[in-house]
Amino acid sequence: MINIREVARLAGVSPATVSRVINGTASVSEEKRQRVLQAIEATDFVPNEVARSLFKRSAKTIGLIIPSIRNPYFTELAAKLDELATQRGYRLFLHNVGYDLDQEWAALQQLEAINADGAILVPSSNDDRADQRELSIPLVVLDSDFNGPVSAYLYCDYYQGAQLAMEHLVDCGCREIVCIRGPQSTFSGRSRYVGYRDYCLEHHIRQRVVDCDYDFNAGLAMTEELLERYPKVDGILACNDIVAISTYKILHKRNIPVPDQIQLIGFDDIAFSSLISPELTTIHQPIDDLASLAMDLVLRQEERAVKGGRHILPVTLVQRETTKRKDA
Repeated sequence: MINIREVARLAGVSPATVSRVINGTASVSEEKRQRVLQAIEATDFVPNEVARSLFKRSAKTIGLIIPSIRNPYFTELAAKLDELATQRGYRLFLHNVGYDLDQEWAALQQLEAINADGAILVPSSNDDRADQRELSIPLVVLDSDFNGPVSAYLYCDYYQGAQLAMEHLVDCGCREIVCIRGPQSTFSGRSRYVGYRDYCLEHHIRQRVVDCDYDFNAGLAMTEELLERYPKVDGILACNDIVAISTYKILHKRNIPVPDQIQLIGFDDIAFSSLISPELTTIHQPIDDLASLAMDLVLRQEERAVKGGRHILPVTLVQRETTKRKDA
């Protein structure tokens, strides 16, 4: 078995220098680094694939960091990105950080350490990250917008989506419309709420709001509270499809007919939204287009990959069975 001392002897450096090159724990002159990498490849001291990634500064890997794998929207996004990465000869390295900012940053540092070719991040919150150091790998941020060391930002027009949803509920005859507001620490939750708020202000509609995480169980509990707080509710705009589905479950349990008594709209258009019965009216986010552009941006295959650039994708309303227009 080849050991670190033999690699060091072949490269003409100390074993400590070999260790530094492998682990990236300290700076090493480029001339010594190249000698060590050539010795590593020559001796198979590490697997060929790892040695090749060190030598070429490429691991043929794209990192994806998401806040929660339990959210089907992120699952669908990850599946599409994995497909696109494979088509381009890369692997997708998934990090599920559970809305933990420390884990999120640790994941980015890990991707940098293994010479990943880039990272796609869905942040756990929209906090100002300007104090974070710039990474040595391209970083594309989805579903958020903040001032930080980022190659590109990419998100859907959440504000417009909330406006479309409100316009549709009003067209359906709703007047007591409640917004189940997503986490305001997130860009998506804040933007969707502001779209609802501005529509209410413009059309002189009283705001009715409850707060909820992007979570099925949280949606169950919040719907119970919503019905107690707003007993005359006739329209509900949920923060995402999973919460909308949990809302429908409570309404069904209470024998409240949808859409005849309460009309319901979700957000995201995940696959489940068209599989449940009644099928969910929702705001469609173009996940395939989002994933495709994100992959092109992180691999610098998109001419609009300008550092810090913003790319906003349009959304559309998909009317299904949980809403019904007055003339229908």
